[in-house]
Amino acid sequence: MGGAIDNKSEQVHYLQARFEMVMTMLDAIDPEEAGVEEIDRLISMLDEIENKCKQFRHDWSE
Repeated sequence: MGGAIDNKSEQVHYLQARFEMVMTMLDAIDPEEAGVEEIDRLISMLDEIENKCKQFRHDWSE
């Protein structure tokens, strides 16, 4: 996902797309065979989303 996202509509769309990626990954994980790597990757993705939410919240308050 490239360039700057500078309006609320694009920012919400970006977050929705990221959450869809997390959900797709969750659906693909076999709970019997999932390892630490898969869990760490999910946590990393959620951390990235959280950081973007904070950035967008700051943008919206300006």
